[in-house]
Amino acid sequence: MTVVDEVRRTIERLREEVCALHAHLTRYDLVVWTAGNVSARVPGEDALVIKPSGVAYDDLTPASLVVTDLHGRLLEGDLFPSSDTAAHAYVYRHRPDVGGIVHTHSTYATAWAARGEPIPCALTMIADEFGGEIPVGPFALIGDDAIGRGIVETLARSRSRAVLMRNHGVFAVGATATEAVKAAVMCEDVARTVHISRQVGEPTLIAAEDVDRLYERYQNVYGQDPRERDHR
Repeated sequence: MTVVDEVRRTIERLREEVCALHAHLTRYDLVVWTAGNVSARVPGEDALVIKPSGVAYDDLTPASLVVTDLHGRLLEGDLFPSSDTAAHAYVYRHRPDVGGIVHTHSTYATAWAARGEPIPCALTMIADEFGGEIPVGPFALIGDDAIGRGIVETLARSRSRAVLMRNHGVFAVGATATEAVKAAVMCEDVARTVHISRQVGEPTLIAAEDVDRLYERYQNVYGQDPRERDHR
């Protein structure tokens, strides 16, 4: 198999994966209408796969997804890329560890973003997945690198896989697109729970040393990966 053939197979696999992951956004009520998007980096290439702009989720197919370079320029596809492509591309250029990104306007998390308030680390799930509070990024207009810069700068000061972009919504990242979608799902879940807890009182925060222990356990012990752990 030639390098070109291998890249082609990788892109087709990512089209299938990213298309399927968009179904999770509607399944978990993270988006409405055509809002939101998932992207995946093409490993070893300066390229990404992303949802096209303004296409209904029910109409998405692997073939309808588009491929752009890491500056948002269209490489493959018949449709315009998502309006958030520049933000995704900026993150990939500046975060080589990121292999997937998801953007949602999920109700509770976006309500925190509208207040410009981070979600405090008051739940073990927050400590596990995000390693502390879920931070707020700056307000930025859609269409250029501004959102991407805000994401990168905010996450550089945090262990979080999600950022609440002020007055906008959630951007979550991961080593893969699946990990990014998981972070977005968990972000909305904890945003809702902490919001409800505040209706009856002020949530109790988890001590920093306990956050560290929880994060370390969840990231390095929890689960079934035989490459990482000995469960004897």
